[in-house]
Amino acid sequence: MFDIILTHEQQQKAVEQIQALMAKGVSSGEAIQIVAKAIREAHNHNKKAS
Repeated sequence: MFDIILTHEQQQKAVEQIQALMAKGVSSGEAIQIVAKAIREAHNHNKKAS
């Protein structure tokens, strides 16, 4: 596992994405997994682009 540091704005966006998924009927655990995976993939993509 690795640590990804998110700004407050990024954290807020993640919360909003999780809430939007939950509003569509996705369980909280699954919504967190989906958003966390997207954050990790974006982080890895940005890391490779550097």
